[in-house]
Amino acid sequence: MGNHRQPLPASVLYKACDPREFDFSTTDELADIGVVIGQERALDAIQFGISIGRKGYNIFALGPSGIGKLAAVKEIVGREAENRPVPDDWCYVNNFAESSKPRALRLPAGYGRRFARDIEQLIEELSTVIPAAFEGEEYRSRAEEIEEEAKEREINAINELRRKSLQQGIALIETPTGFAFAPVDEKGEVLGPEQFQKLSERQQEQIQEAVTALRQQLQKVLKQFPVWRKEAKEKLKTLNREIAEFAVNHLVDELKTRYAAIPGVVQYLDEARREIIDHAEDFFPKQDGGIASLMGQIAPRPSPFMRYKVNLLVDNGERKCAPVIFESLPSHNNLVGRVEYQAYMGALVTDFTMIKPGALHIANGGYLILDARKVLMQPFAWDSLKRVLEAGEIRIESLERALSVISTASLEPEPIPLDIKVILIGDRLLYYLLSIYDPEFRELFKVSADFEEMIDRDADGYAMYARLIASLARKNQLRPLDKEAVIRVVEHAARLVGDSEKLSTHLRSLDDLLKEADHWAAQVPRNIITRDDIQAAIDHQIRRVDRIRERVYENIRRGTIFIDTDGAVVGQINGLSVIGLGDFTFGQPSRITATTRLGNGKILDIERESELGGAIHSKGVMILSGFLAQRYAKTRPFSVSASLVFEQSYGPIEGDSASVAELSAILSSLADLPIRQSLAITGSVNQHGQVQPIGGVNEKIEGFFDVCAAIGLNGQHGVIIPSANVKHLMLRQDVVEAAKAGKFHIYAVDTVDQALELLMGMPAGERDETGKFPIDSINGRIERRLQEWTDLQREFRSQEKAGDNRNHD
Repeated sequence: MGNHRQPLPASVLYKACDPREFDFSTTDELADIGVVIGQERALDAIQFGISIGRKGYNIFALGPSGIGKLAAVKEIVGREAENRPVPDDWCYVNNFAESSKPRALRLPAGYGRRFARDIEQLIEELSTVIPAAFEGEEYRSRAEEIEEEAKEREINAINELRRKSLQQGIALIETPTGFAFAPVDEKGEVLGPEQFQKLSERQQEQIQEAVTALRQQLQKVLKQFPVWRKEAKEKLKTLNREIAEFAVNHLVDELKTRYAAIPGVVQYLDEARREIIDHAEDFFPKQDGGIASLMGQIAPRPSPFMRYKVNLLVDNGERKCAPVIFESLPSHNNLVGRVEYQAYMGALVTDFTMIKPGALHIANGGYLILDARKVLMQPFAWDSLKRVLEAGEIRIESLERALSVISTASLEPEPIPLDIKVILIGDRLLYYLLSIYDPEFRELFKVSADFEEMIDRDADGYAMYARLIASLARKNQLRPLDKEAVIRVVEHAARLVGDSEKLSTHLRSLDDLLKEADHWAAQVPRNIITRDDIQAAIDHQIRRVDRIRERVYENIRRGTIFIDTDGAVVGQINGLSVIGLGDFTFGQPSRITATTRLGNGKILDIERESELGGAIHSKGVMILSGFLAQRYAKTRPFSVSASLVFEQSYGPIEGDSASVAELSAILSSLADLPIRQSLAITGSVNQHGQVQPIGGVNEKIEGFFDVCAAIGLNGQHGVIIPSANVKHLMLRQDVVEAAKAGKFHIYAVDTVDQALELLMGMPAGERDETGKFPIDSINGRIERRLQEWTDLQREFRSQEKAGDNRNHD
C-alpha cells in the first residue's frame, strides 16, 4: 500500500445551492410562513401540553438560546387561546367581620368593572340620600317627639316630687349644682335662716325629717333619668336605623336584582347594607377645623367610604379570548401579587384596596410564559411558582412576612383558585439539572418540548427557508431579497450548523443577518438585498469579533508561536484546534511533539500531568495506548515509553480531536520517519485505528489555510480530515478556489495508516501470512524498533539477574 490518496475535489468542499430549486425573483413573491420551521416534535409537544386538562401537565420548552422557542410558544398558544373563553374577573372586597382577611369575588368577564362602578355610584348616592333622609320633616318631628317625651317624663317626675314636697311645706328648688329642699311659709315664701330658727324645735325636726325623706325620693327619681335617657336613645337609634334602612334598602335591592345570578355579590351586598346602616353617621357632612384640620393637612385620614370600595384585581372586560401573558421580570411579587403599604402618622398601614395582582392573576384562565433562568435567579420566585401550581390557588403573601423579617400587621387575602398553563423556556442544561436536583419539577412540568437546531437541507427545506426569509424581511420591514441573496443565506445557514446537509434553525442569527444586509443595501443604495449585501453582512460580523484570531495568526507569522509549514520533522506534527469566543469560533494550528524511548509501555501525557488536559483529552491519550498495545504488543512486552505535549499551550486543552495527530507523532518517533510539516491533521482515533469525525472541521481547515496563505501557498500545503467529516464541509470561497487551483489540498482518511502514508510519504504496510509487516513500511520500521527495545530490555534484565546472583555468592 503506497501513498496514492488523492485530495478531495473542490466540488465537495462547499455544497452550493442549485438556483433551479428557487423559482422566484425576489422574496416579495413568496407567501408568509410561521417563524418556526422544522420543529414538528417540539410543536406537537406544546400542542399536547396545552390541550390536556390534567394537573401537572405544564410545559418546558428547551433548546439553545435564540432558536425561536418564545416565538413558537407564543404562536401556538396564541392560536389555542382564541378557542378558549374569556376568564372571569376577580375583585377583592372588605371583609366587614374581619378586615385583615379580604374576600375574593368572582364575576363574569366585564362585570368586575361594572360592579366597582355600581358600588362607587351607590356610595355617592347614599352620601346624598342618607343626609337628606335625616334632614326630612318626618325624621325631625319624630326625633323631637322622642326627645320631648324624654324631657317631659323627667319634668313630670320632678313636678310630682315638687307637689308632694309643697304639701309638706317644703319647696324643691333648682340650683346651679342640682336640686335643694327648703321650708316655706303659708304664702309659699322660702323661710330664711332667721325665720327657720324662730320655729319650735319640734317644727324644725319635722321639717328636717321631711327633707331627708324627700331627698331619698329625689335620688330615686334622678336614678331613673339615665335609664329613661337610654330608652330614649334606643328609640332614637331605632328611628335612625329605620330611616337609614328606608334610604339604603331600595338602592341596595336594585343592585341585588342586577347581580342576582352571582351569589357571592349578593352576599356581599347584604353585608355591605348592614355595615352602611350601622355606620350611617359616616355619610353626614363633616365639620373640619381646629387640630383635626391641621392633622389632616399633614397626613390625610383615610376616607370612611374606602371600606366599601371594590378593588378590581383582574379586569378581563376588554379581552376577546383567554389571556397569553409573558412576564419578563418573574419576581415573587410580580408572579403572585403583593400588598402595598402607605405611610400614615409615622406608621405603615394597608387595606384591601392596596392588593395588587401578579402575572398568575392576570394569566389565570389562560397561559403564562416565563423564562426559566430568570425565574430561578429571582429570590424565592421558583418556590413560590411551584407552591402555587401544587396548591392550585394563588395566595398573596409578602416575602417579609413569610420570612418573618418584619412584624408589621398585614393582610391575608382570600386565595384565588388557579386554572392556568405555565410554559417555561430555557436551555437544555437547565431542564436536565432541574430534572435531577428538583424532585417536584417533573411532577409539575410533565411535558418537554425539545427544539431542533437544524433541519434537512432538501427541496422542502429550501422552500421553507425561502419563505421564512421572506416572512422575516416583511416582519422587520426590510428590503426584499433576490434569489441569489436567498441562496447565500441558505448556504450560510448550512455553514452555521457545520453540516452541508443541514440548515440552521437559529432564528436570532438569521434575523440579525437580514437586518445587517438591509443596512448594507441601504448604503449603496439599492431597493433589494443582493448576494453582495449578504456577504458584506457576514464579513462585517466576523470583522467585529476576530481581533483575537488576528493576533494569534500574527504571532504565528512573526515566529512568536512556532508552526512549521515546510520541510519534514521526526516526532512533530501540526494539530488543529478550535477556539470559541462567544458566537465566533476559529481554528488554530498547534505544534504537537512526541518523544519515545525504552520503557514500560506508558505514554506520558504532559498536559494531564500539568493539570491542563481535560478528561476527554486524557481519554483520547489512553485510547492511543490501547491502539499501540493492540497492534504492536500482542505477543511481546510493550517496551516503550512516550511523552506527548502541545507545545506553547498555556491554558486548558479539552477534546480528543487531536488524538490522530498525537498518535502520528508517536509513530513518527518510533519509526524515525519525518512528518511533512506542510500538512495539518485533525481527527479522533479509536483502539482499532479508525479515524472518527470531529467538530469544527471548517474552522480548523480555514485556520491552517490562513496561516499557510500568509506565509505563501506552495502547492504542498493541506489538511487531513476524517472521511466522516466530508459531509460537513462548507468552506470559505478563498479556500475552495485555492483547492481548485491546486495550491491547497484537503485529504480524507478512514484509518490511521492512510494518514501515516500521507504524512510520511511511504506505505504503512499490512501484516503478511506470517503476521509480519513489510520491512520497508512504516509499521515494519516501528515493529523492528520495538523488537530492538524488547531485546535490549531482555538483555538488561539478564545482566541485572546475573549481577544479583554474583552478589548473592
